[in-house]
Amino acid sequence: KKNRILEVFRGGGAYEVYTPSIIDYITSRQEFLTSYTPYQAEISQGTLKYIFEFQSLICELTGMDVSNASMYDGATSCAEALLMACSQTKRNKVLVSKTLNDKYLECIDTYMKFKGIDVEYLDYTNDLILDGNNLVNKLNKEIAAVIVAYPNSFGYLENNYNYVEKIKENKSLFIVCSEISTLGLLKTPKEIGADIVCGDCQALGISLSNGGPYLGYLACLEKYVRKMPGRIVGMTNDLNGKRGFVLTLQAREQHIRREKATSNICSNQSLMALHVTIYASLLGKKGLKETQERCFSNSHYLQEKLLETKLFEKVSNNEFIKEFTLKSLVNLEKLNEYLESKGYLGGIISNNNLYTVCVTETKNKSSIDEFVKIVGEYHE
Repeated sequence: KKNRILEVFRGGGAYEVYTPSIIDYITSRQEFLTSYTPYQAEISQGTLKYIFEFQSLICELTGMDVSNASMYDGATSCAEALLMACSQTKRNKVLVSKTLNDKYLECIDTYMKFKGIDVEYLDYTNDLILDGNNLVNKLNKEIAAVIVAYPNSFGYLENNYNYVEKIKENKSLFIVCSEISTLGLLKTPKEIGADIVCGDCQALGISLSNGGPYLGYLACLEKYVRKMPGRIVGMTNDLNGKRGFVLTLQAREQHIRREKATSNICSNQSLMALHVTIYASLLGKKGLKETQERCFSNSHYLQEKLLETKLFEKVSNNEFIKEFTLKSLVNLEKLNEYLESKGYLGGIISNNNLYTVCVTETKNKSSIDEFVKIVGEYHE
């Protein structure tokens, strides 16, 4: 009885999304929903096949050469990407953009602390995107990798990638953390020069589910594949020439000398990977793009309407797809309490009275208008 269902206008790494009902039916079939973990590749061809399809989907969306079988979530995929870069470059320092999701930053902090890797943070500008000059000034021969967000935690696209060339000249790896559903609309991370791409797949049809389970993804250029953590499924032929699937790479400590292992991750989110694979195959390229176009249209309409209430000011002219950030002229804690009393989950509050609001494909203009009307009625 204490549970309440609220209308969601918040993102921050977990998004209210449309989930076709057939996905739950397919994933709960006995062929897939099993307590068995597919370590013995030869007797789990079905599982290996859909993981292979998931990897292919990730490569298609990111433009990268190879993907692993999935990670626990977006936060751990970022941390593992940085460890992978340190192992590849044999360097011990990383540059991390402060425009990454706060939870991802906490996870990176924890991983790096206990691996003895130095983390230096990169500031953002007044219009809420990464400060490229700050990045270039901090580059030196100790830096293993630079990780940036695409789009960032304020919702904005950091379109200026002039610093990528400098990162390459420094022989550091360029890591892009991307909310993968947006890649249905954007240039691929490979096109902007990424060596490794990581992030969360929750927005590909996985319901909010009170915080999980979700799944992360990790993809890279082929030359870094031997440093990739987790598992990779490959396609081969058996003795009779029939197509089959095998675990081609497992670069973890159970299989190789511990000191040479990139990671100790020994499992992946297989069932969630299946969920995402079914979702993407149902929507197809056209559907994935149309979903993001709907998010784009909804979020720009919401921003326009919120500014009309005179309770907010614009802080950034950068482009966004589903999330954006405004400066509030009222007390945000009280505003969120008021919204909750009216049945709404309001935006995310950050320093300087900034308010990050999100609207996805699940909303239409009338539901947005209703939310704005409630916001407009608030007074202190």
